[in-house]
Amino acid sequence: MEERGEAELVSIPATPEILTPTSGQRSPRPAKSSAARTPASLISPRFLSPIGTPMKRVLVNMKGYLEEVGHLTKLNPQDSWLPITESRNGNAHYAAFHNLNAGVGFQALLLPVAFSFLGWSWGIICLTIAYFWQLYTLWILVQLHEAVPGKRYNRYVELAQAAFGEKLGLWFALFPTIYLSAGTATALILIGGETMKLFFQIVCGSLCSSNPLSTIEWYLVFTSLCIVLSQLPNLNSIAGLSLIGAVTAITYSSMVWVLSVSQARPPSISYHPLSSLSSVSSIFSILNALGIVAFAFRGHNLALEIQATMPSTFKHPAHVPMWRGAKVAYLLVAMCVFPVAIGGFWAYGNLMPRGGILNALYGFHVGDIPRGLLATTFLLVVFNCLSSFQIYSMPVFDSFEAGYTSRTNRPCSIWVRCGFRVFYGFISFFIGIALPFLSSLAGLLGGLTLPVTFAYPCFMWVLIKKPPKYSFNWYFNWILGWLGIAFSLAFSVGGIWSMINSGIKLKFFKPN
Repeated sequence: MEERGEAELVSIPATPEILTPTSGQRSPRPAKSSAARTPASLISPRFLSPIGTPMKRVLVNMKGYLEEVGHLTKLNPQDSWLPITESRNGNAHYAAFHNLNAGVGFQALLLPVAFSFLGWSWGIICLTIAYFWQLYTLWILVQLHEAVPGKRYNRYVELAQAAFGEKLGLWFALFPTIYLSAGTATALILIGGETMKLFFQIVCGSLCSSNPLSTIEWYLVFTSLCIVLSQLPNLNSIAGLSLIGAVTAITYSSMVWVLSVSQARPPSISYHPLSSLSSVSSIFSILNALGIVAFAFRGHNLALEIQATMPSTFKHPAHVPMWRGAKVAYLLVAMCVFPVAIGGFWAYGNLMPRGGILNALYGFHVGDIPRGLLATTFLLVVFNCLSSFQIYSMPVFDSFEAGYTSRTNRPCSIWVRCGFRVFYGFISFFIGIALPFLSSLAGLLGGLTLPVTFAYPCFMWVLIKKPPKYSFNWYFNWILGWLGIAFSLAFSVGGIWSMINSGIKLKFFKPN
């Protein structure tokens, strides 16, 4: 019995091993060089054979510990103070909730607006290409999280610095990631406040108040709710909110397109792409529409942050549950965005208002759909916007607290953390008042942040993984990366033109 127990203890592999044909005992593969040896590989059965049983058990336990630790990842002590890495008990379910909450939301409601400028064929083609392109770059980010043994890239900026260099990576990644988080928060305040106003009008009408709140006041109400929820301390603590956001996003996305296609279409509907008076205006409108398509697939700036909340060892790396959760999440994302884009354009054609399918549903069918069903749809949108605000704001909160802890060498107190989040919420509110043109803002956001999703991951794969030069993998990633940069410049120009045009002519949102 004792010999059998000892055999079981020493059978745990520490390095790649083979079975000897005579005794059946495991022996290490011969290393190519002494530099390839690890501490665990020295604690082998052959090494342990002359040592007594108690000492042998101690060394075997040490071997198991070293194997579990794996490549001995070096952790920054400051990470335990920051919102993203404060808690590392995430799993595949959390990954699915966070990715789905970040990947689908109000931006899907704007896709029919893009189709009204692109038409059927180009709209579906561009949406399909964008979906598979971003799925590939998401896989790259998941794989690069622990691309270097002993190092976890917990944030998008850290990975960019590893690929492009400390200064260049900071310049390339910091602005678009912060801009994406802050811009998304601003857009969420716009759509959330406007939706709350419409919900109030549906439920109460003129009976509740003779002096209803103005649009700006509804923005303020929504911002206040966001600030209250933002007091949750870290990324893992908002997993429940992400679940609520994911469920509400799937529900209202399905309700919006089903309600739209089930009603009679407007008599003057047309599916010809909208054209402007000049060819230059038409080109800029198409570029802005493509920017809206690009903005529909956001969330890559959060992929590494979500993966950082998971424990990772040599035997159980974090990329396995992360990719499992991401696959489920983005399958559901496809089931939301494609029906909304296609069904919304089929129902309203080029009569689609600039605010998206939600405004079209309210404008064309407010008297045809039961009030309770319509109010439920709008309420689900509000819940989703509140949940999405939290996950997109977390990288900004993390940056604020990282600056504070690096200067003071101590964690943020609850009052400092609260102050940062209140400040950020009201800054987003004031930006939303200054730029109340949602569809144009979406196009500009899609253009400026497109490299984060479509270009930088391809460059980082080549620079970190170093595939053979002039191989298919090398060419493929370089071409995708430079195409992403070119599209980013073009879509940004289209978004800026559309914002200027919206500010002068459209005035879609008219705060009272």
